[in-house]
Amino acid sequence: MATTGNPAHKSEQTISGIDSDFHFRDGLTTDAQAISQLISKFALDFCVNPDGSGADLFLQSVSESAELSYLSDSRYHYILALHGETLAGFIAMRDLSHLFHLFVHPSYQGQKLASKLWQRARQYAVTQGHTGNFTVNSSLKAVPIYERFGFLAKGEIVEMHGIAFLPMQMP
Repeated sequence: MATTGNPAHKSEQTISGIDSDFHFRDGLTTDAQAISQLISKFALDFCVNPDGSGADLFLQSVSESAELSYLSDSRYHYILALHGETLAGFIAMRDLSHLFHLFVHPSYQGQKLASKLWQRARQYAVTQGHTGNFTVNSSLKAVPIYERFGFLAKGEIVEMHGIAFLPMQMP
């Protein structure tokens, strides 16, 4: 994974996990491939059909080129957690209020990394002036995680474009 870029655009901090150290920094356009590859490990979790059929629009929306587009757009803010040079997880917010992506590599799950990423993203949004609600469209498997963060279901399960998700909101 490339970690080159303008140092002024990186915010880096280190925290110790139980078994490993994670380094946090802002996402860069050079991270698009690693981000897309991590998402692909979970893509079928969103799909209504076990083989992913019918989810072409969703799969395009998390492709490397789509991620590059989001990383280039000032509406999106990515925070990456790295273990050495390996992408352990990341979070992305859109417009400081919508939790757009949150993925933790299976090898790093169970270390509260998702919670650490959410805390950082929420703090970033608040320091940038966000004072309203936060929203997320949760995969059905991730609903318990978002409930632990304080999100509540905002409606019924939605099925469209071959995927299923639950809209949630944190007041």
